[in-house]
Amino acid sequence: MASKNSFGAKSTLDVGEKSYEIFRLDAVTGEGLDVDSLPFSLKVLLENLLRTEDGANITADDIKALAGWDETAQPDKEIQFTPARVIMQDFTGVPCVVDLATMREAMADLGGDATKINPLAPAEMVIDHSVMADVFGTPDAFERNVEIEYERNRERYQFLRWGQGAFDDFKVVPPGTGIVHQVNIEHLARTVFTREVDGELLAYPDTCVGTDSHTTMVNGIGVVGWGVGGIEAEAAMLGQPVSMLIPRVVGFKLSGELPEGSTATDLVLTITEMVRKHGVVGKFVEFYGPGVSALPLANRATIGNMSPEFGSTIAVFPIDEETTTYLRLTGRSEEQIALVEAYAKEQGLWLDPSAEPRYSEKLELDLSTVVPSLAGPKRPQDRVLVSEAKESFRAALVDYAGEAQDTKGYDEAVEESFPGSDAPSHDPKQSNGEDAPRQHLSAAAADGGRASNPVEVTLEDGTTFTLDHGAVTIASITSCTNTSNPSVMIGAALLAKKAVEKGLQRKPWVKTTLAPGSQVVSDYYNKAGLTPYLDKLGFNLVGYGCVTCIGNSGPLIPEVSAAINENDLAVVSVLSGNRNFEGRISPDIKMNYLASPPLVVAYALAGSMDVDLFNDALGTDNDGNPVYLKDIWPSPAEVEETIRGAINKEMFAESYADVFKGDERWRSLPTPEGKIFTWDEDSTYVRKPPYFEGMPQEPAPVTDIDGARVLLKLGDSVTTDHISPAGSIKADSPAGKYLAEHGVAQRDFNSYGSRRGNHEVMIRGTFANIRLRNQVAPGTEGGFTRDFTQDDARVTTVYDAAENYAEAGIPLVILAGKEYGSGSSRDWAAKGTSLLGVKAVIAESYERIHRSNLIGMGVIPLQFPEGQNAESLGLSGEETFAISGITALNEGTTPRTVKVTTDTGVEFDAVVRIDTPGEANYYRNGGIMQFVLRNLLRS
Repeated sequence: MASKNSFGAKSTLDVGEKSYEIFRLDAVTGEGLDVDSLPFSLKVLLENLLRTEDGANITADDIKALAGWDETAQPDKEIQFTPARVIMQDFTGVPCVVDLATMREAMADLGGDATKINPLAPAEMVIDHSVMADVFGTPDAFERNVEIEYERNRERYQFLRWGQGAFDDFKVVPPGTGIVHQVNIEHLARTVFTREVDGELLAYPDTCVGTDSHTTMVNGIGVVGWGVGGIEAEAAMLGQPVSMLIPRVVGFKLSGELPEGSTATDLVLTITEMVRKHGVVGKFVEFYGPGVSALPLANRATIGNMSPEFGSTIAVFPIDEETTTYLRLTGRSEEQIALVEAYAKEQGLWLDPSAEPRYSEKLELDLSTVVPSLAGPKRPQDRVLVSEAKESFRAALVDYAGEAQDTKGYDEAVEESFPGSDAPSHDPKQSNGEDAPRQHLSAAAADGGRASNPVEVTLEDGTTFTLDHGAVTIASITSCTNTSNPSVMIGAALLAKKAVEKGLQRKPWVKTTLAPGSQVVSDYYNKAGLTPYLDKLGFNLVGYGCVTCIGNSGPLIPEVSAAINENDLAVVSVLSGNRNFEGRISPDIKMNYLASPPLVVAYALAGSMDVDLFNDALGTDNDGNPVYLKDIWPSPAEVEETIRGAINKEMFAESYADVFKGDERWRSLPTPEGKIFTWDEDSTYVRKPPYFEGMPQEPAPVTDIDGARVLLKLGDSVTTDHISPAGSIKADSPAGKYLAEHGVAQRDFNSYGSRRGNHEVMIRGTFANIRLRNQVAPGTEGGFTRDFTQDDARVTTVYDAAENYAEAGIPLVILAGKEYGSGSSRDWAAKGTSLLGVKAVIAESYERIHRSNLIGMGVIPLQFPEGQNAESLGLSGEETFAISGITALNEGTTPRTVKVTTDTGVEFDAVVRIDTPGEANYYRNGGIMQFVLRNLLRS
């Protein structure tokens, strides 16, 4: 639809031989309107409103409200943001395509045109979440892992190939290509988007929403985009704008330069700690100041990537010369680069390092103060100085391994490093000799940690060592955050080279994996001659995908896993990722630390968290002399020299030349045809969900909630990792039993993520995280609750209890603490909640995406009164609840509060967290998908 153009903003921009229609920001003038001093991010939103103004959903008043933004005010004005495109990964993207296929069928059942269910905004999916590190430490690890990936995911991949053919403007980047966010910044992102509309070639800022919270990585190249739930992404694909409040914008001023020895990872962990402490949930963060110009694009992308860990909606950098330099390096056309520069300068979107836009709040960091850091053992914002990591680990160990006792610590316990030419392979079918010498690791925490609990382990090849608390059992260079950054990736490889030259080896209990975000990383490693050194330390390529960071770490070394589980050892993973929540990385590992790629290599050499990397030797050289981290740490000059000689734009051009075509495996998959998908009743991967069963053309009135029981009572910082099914599927779990009943052998269970297209599996895995603590069933850990439909209120699984409640017609509520739903933008955290029969969540506070997703699935998010919570109100979770006042929504208004009462006499006014009129419409319709379907049916 053409814009109403109330401000006469439509104009022409000539770049080279092409002429583009644009909507000029400087056309928006008038009393109280100051566009020039707006933050970069709000200028992008303003252009979005100018271009999509229709007089109904987006009006001249909306445009004036944004142009006259009061930086001191609390958000209260709703606007409708229309992203240029949608980006997906396969875990969250498969259910999107399942839902679109189901909507087509529902549209036909209601008498509408099924082909109306079609992406109206370009949608791109990168299959990056399905590869697992089953095989590691061998030259053929990559090939074998890809083979296993295809065997496991054949049904899903056939379905996606159907979608690629059935839907317009939907493209799929096949497996083995890279991580979605790295592929996005290196190839898919445009920075300035072009599209022909009604015969006119429009140019406008590239914006996107993505089905992964780390979509914000693209903020590093000046693209305003953020993570949404899959249900919101589906609506955006179908032409529905994203409803949002004009946000507060936090200006983060950077000055100085990073000192020698500090990496981009150290910088981002420092910023994460600062911004999380400041409080930015629901806000935009925007970087400005002289330090921005000195920051390489890869470092900006690293910072943008971690926005969800801050809690902010975005963490964006304006466009400047560094942006265009990066676009040129990554193979974008000169025509596109010229457009980006001309458009940004014309629209006031080009960075002026000396300017200071209006901001709601301000933070500042001198980059020269950044020091080497880690984050852990369970949250990305819990930064630890590397110099204090040993003491921090020992203090934290008490929570994971019991009471402290005075014991011998690690300092006296490392008897000898692993000698010999090659560290043993841990491919279960291979061995590396029988006479490898004994190793010893006693990572007990004297001075405040848990007692030493040494366990002797003998590997298949005869290697013997003693394992203890704090052993690093996974060291993984993985995830979009850091593998897109050549400085830290080259740094890790150079450190590996120096370590090998000194005769060091990784410790034999460490599973080492390398999973870059794109094939370009392998190209520049090979060109620099660094691959053999990483291989020598066991960091062989295992896949191009998220792998360890999302829990696809694969099995540990079998003998190590057995020792951990038989002796309840609190062991550690160290990964260059962005998430280290409990239970995420591996079911065997209790403590997880985020670190830069060079530090990942260092910890693989050290073998324990109970070591002082700055002062303790990592091992001995070929002459028996101690080798310290400082002896093998590469200088910034070495890193830069290697980057200059190893990376060029031809690498990117070649890697992405035919990015949607895929390899022979992908191209040879048999592909279903037709505009409406034919569901396979025997499939355990892709099933038709029940969202539209019996749906009338007009929504029924919303009702109050009466006679509800508490399914779960939860504490603070319950993440979507705790709620949404993720990781491996246990045989004795409800999901495992379902698969077994459907003839699936345990070896073929695959992961929850790979089965997101099957709602039956996902319902059974919701709230099943092994670290979840439900206070309704004290003393349990995992997906358990008490079932009050039974006379003895017995403890059972969350799924089985929910089934009994549903049969009895009893609605459910969840009680929770602060930051409920933080973490990844997992749509199944909301879908599973809804399908379990939960009608309301009452929490102290929410993270943005999950709160929105609950509404999108017809669950009302409520908040305890300020300063109160379940404990202060005396709620045990055994009560019966009634919630009244919800019916006010039927009158077209959203009540500020609703009355909550219990059968025990507790009564309070809960704040309704339906924050915008658009969200109210979704809730009235029973969810966002039902709202969109009804709208399309009427159109």
